[in-house]
Amino acid sequence: MELIKPLIGIVVGSTREGRFGDKPARWIHDIALKREDITVQLIDLRDHPMPFFEEATAPSWAPVKNIAAQRWAETLAPLDGLIAVTPEYNHGPSAVLKNAFDYAYKEYVRKPIGFVGYGGVGAARAVEQLRLVAIELQMAPIRNAVHIGMTEFLGIWQQGKTFQDFPHLEQAANGLLDDLAWWAKVLKHARGTK
Repeated sequence: MELIKPLIGIVVGSTREGRFGDKPARWIHDIALKREDITVQLIDLRDHPMPFFEEATAPSWAPVKNIAAQRWAETLAPLDGLIAVTPEYNHGPSAVLKNAFDYAYKEYVRKPIGFVGYGGVGAARAVEQLRLVAIELQMAPIRNAVHIGMTEFLGIWQQGKTFQDFPHLEQAANGLLDDLAWWAKVLKHARGTK
């Protein structure tokens, strides 16, 4: 029996007014849409206004009670993998993105995750922290990532440049998507989902 193409969620990891995150999220989404080995869905954390984690127990032990967090888990459940699009604030990920990780558990287990980071060092430190969080959630963080450094970030955000002005970013995106598609397919099969 042929497996259905894996569904990858692309999470916009910032909710700030005037955020940059929409640009790389749409960009990686558009690249992924051209592929025949995965399907993709944009997910905006603005559509999931969860309070900062306040459950009596961790989602690994008991279901969450917060209605917004339950909706978040329902959004994650059908996904076969994730791409987190993350800024870097004070050498770490945004609080809202970390909070989203904290509000679910079983919906993440045994699924791959990749990262698109932007900022001073391409959000390298935020991505490394999120990889550790993903491991604790029993996810499979992939090696390849897209790091949109300060030159590219400022060029796109403030100087009228586009992602096409930085072809190395698309090369990195394709490496990320190649790995993510492979892992998503393998883990989807291993989880026994069709």
